[in-house]
Amino acid sequence: MTTTPEKRAAFHALHQSGCFTLPNPWDAGSAKYLQSMGFKALASTSAGLAWSIGKPDNQVTRDEVLSHLKSLCDATDLPVNADFEAGFADDPEGVAANVRLAANTGVAGLSIEDRTGDGLYEHVLAVERIAAARAAIDADGSKVLLVARCEGALVGQDDLDFIIKRLVAFAEAGADCLYAPGVGSPEGVAAIVAAVAPKPVNVLLTTGGLSAPRLAALGVRRVSVGGSLARMAWSGFARAARQLQADGLITPPDDAVGGGALNKLFS
Repeated sequence: MTTTPEKRAAFHALHQSGCFTLPNPWDAGSAKYLQSMGFKALASTSAGLAWSIGKPDNQVTRDEVLSHLKSLCDATDLPVNADFEAGFADDPEGVAANVRLAANTGVAGLSIEDRTGDGLYEHVLAVERIAAARAAIDADGSKVLLVARCEGALVGQDDLDFIIKRLVAFAEAGADCLYAPGVGSPEGVAAIVAAVAPKPVNVLLTTGGLSAPRLAALGVRRVSVGGSLARMAWSGFARAARQLQADGLITPPDDAVGGGALNKLFS
């Protein structure tokens, strides 16, 4: 098994040049499957975790997330980036304490967002929270890669100048990578990349949106998919369950993964 320092070094190296795809598993099995496909790194998904334990997104506790992150890190040799939501605290001191706990799970990176409920933290506080996360990582020498997220486009504050101002401030506060989920236009993505350069940018791949190669051409360093893989897995489950209920049978798709192949993978 690859050690945590090795994972973190490899993760930082991925951010130096080019563009890589960062798929989001929701449990140990999906993490192992994605590793077997040849991906270079993984990221957790708060939504995928929540649904897997029967909760809505953003209703999972800090300790549930910490346990989940450890299980992902233990399951794979790949670096894992944590979706650490808003750090499970409002004040910078609380964010710093929780970031230290997250680092102890073995993650190679973690993201802190500026969302609180249906809105955003006030600008100064949002920046202070990122600075506190940076200080916590530096103090313990973990070398965890810090991702700062502006959630404006997801809560109705989708003015690009507003989002860029926040991302630039987060970069100046010590974020290693910047992320504004919901911004997906070529112009918007290019503007963000230029504003925070040379720091890397993460973009959320969406249905019908820009492809990973197109985002790479715009200068994006990494592309993630959030809860999309988990949603698709739930969709397949729901289709099969409805057929079972209505017709008393299950017809797997032509490309269904066989049980034997999964047993071999997990053995």
